[in-house]
Amino acid sequence: MAAKALTHPEEWIRRAVVYQIYPRSFQDSNADGIGDLNGITRRLDDLAALGVTVLWLCPFFQSPMKDNGYDISDYYAIQPEFGTMQDMDRLITEARARDIDVIIDMVLNHTSDKHAWFRKALADPESPFRDYYIFRDDLTGLADLRSNFGGSAWTQTPDGAWYFHAFAKEQPDLNWENEAVRREIYAMMSWWLDKGVRGFRMDAITFIKKDPAFPPLPPDGPDGRTDVGKACLNRPGILDFLHEMKDNTYGPRGALTVAEAPGVPAADLPDYIGPDGVFSMVFDFSYTDIDLVPGDLWARRRPWTFAEFKQRLFVNQLAVEKTGWAANYLENHDQPRSISKYFTPSQIEKYHDRLAKLLGTLFFFLRGTPFIYQGQEIGLTNTRFEDIDELDDVNSHGQFARCLDEGLTPEQALDSINRRSRDHARYPMQWEDVPGFGFTEGTPWLAFGRTCPDRTVAGQRGDPDSVWNYYKSMIALRNRSAWSDVLFDGDFEPDDTGDELISYRRTNGGSVVHVTVNVTEHEVDASEWLPECGTILLDNCADAAGARYTPFEARVWTDAEA
Repeated sequence: MAAKALTHPEEWIRRAVVYQIYPRSFQDSNADGIGDLNGITRRLDDLAALGVTVLWLCPFFQSPMKDNGYDISDYYAIQPEFGTMQDMDRLITEARARDIDVIIDMVLNHTSDKHAWFRKALADPESPFRDYYIFRDDLTGLADLRSNFGGSAWTQTPDGAWYFHAFAKEQPDLNWENEAVRREIYAMMSWWLDKGVRGFRMDAITFIKKDPAFPPLPPDGPDGRTDVGKACLNRPGILDFLHEMKDNTYGPRGALTVAEAPGVPAADLPDYIGPDGVFSMVFDFSYTDIDLVPGDLWARRRPWTFAEFKQRLFVNQLAVEKTGWAANYLENHDQPRSISKYFTPSQIEKYHDRLAKLLGTLFFFLRGTPFIYQGQEIGLTNTRFEDIDELDDVNSHGQFARCLDEGLTPEQALDSINRRSRDHARYPMQWEDVPGFGFTEGTPWLAFGRTCPDRTVAGQRGDPDSVWNYYKSMIALRNRSAWSDVLFDGDFEPDDTGDELISYRRTNGGSVVHVTVNVTEHEVDASEWLPECGTILLDNCADAAGARYTPFEARVWTDAEA
């Protein structure tokens, strides 16, 4: 039976391959050690050669950089270290000349405390800008909430009032109940769409709706506070805001929207990504955060298995398939490197490239739009931090402080940071085997990774067996092959293969493509579960054949002809 015909999201979104760029760490063009917009433009030919069709840029707006740009002080200005508005215009134009669209991060839950609105709110309690944020005269009877970065979610101002922040104290939350705030936001988003961006990634968007009463909640940690997400995530009434935003900005333009939307259960997916939903896609955190206890310390690592990983991945795929379209990813600027997360150091040492290709194969052919994070295509791994002062990430510093408060030693605290820090994804990109890795001729803002100095784009482009060329082959198979229709729009069907294999198939009419990976260090015979292997379309092992899967083998294949 043919796969269900899709009209949402638009075809160009379904067929996109998105590449996420963390501008500060991508390419420096002026030797100041900081990546910038002109650096991204310089690397467009590399990205076009890989085959990506959309760039997602993390924040480049004017910002004090307390949270590396996710604390915006002016939505209409470029942070000087990243360049100028003219540089941004040139990037959009040059990308489009290579058939690459640009989408940008939208941070709409909060601003920087240096934003003109907040500065005016502090300067005059009677100012209309006071109601742009969430202020309270005292906290009596209000929930004692722990911010996402640790510590209280309430900070006192010099005049004795308190303001709310779900993240750092330098990131005060906007008051979405105020229509004037919403009008300002919609005008700004429309301005960027007019400038030529083709869509948005919505940061922390499910935090925007609060209960103004902030009723008390039971504490969930030794600090006596409650995780802020329990008071702010996906609250009743949020969809009114989101539909209004869509109708007034990106909806009529057919733009790509993908939401960081924690707290959205499967039952609510139709409201978010259905035919009448508010976004094109939402990210699923169930399998990327499988090692975490929600809201808890990174140090309290959650045990997991690949059997559970498979179950979470498949549950999400099946739930999304009923109503909309998935955003498939392994890495982003908030996650450690996927190879280091899912495999042991000894496995990585022995099988590095095979593991990088395995993970790529597993996620890339799922039903949905694939998102690649910079450096993923060359198999970058976590680095190693020897001291907390080497880290820039505000969340890592917050986690370290919480660990010490709860009695862990500095060594234990640093060990947890080394497993989960966001700076693993933020050390500079490795382009060439030269001093500065082709990223900069100056001193990089964050030290280069210590664990994989031999992995560069230039080195891998010339190696047909490299991770980079494997990613290029995956993109070509999905986007430009005889199997593209089934890999784009085919149904997702999981295979029951026991715990040692993760296997699924994409089907569209009479076309079937299988994706099977062996997640063990030993050979596995798949003949008990899977049909006879016909044509192997892509494989991470040179000697792939038949029903036997070598350690950590990944295979994309078709049925044998009857």
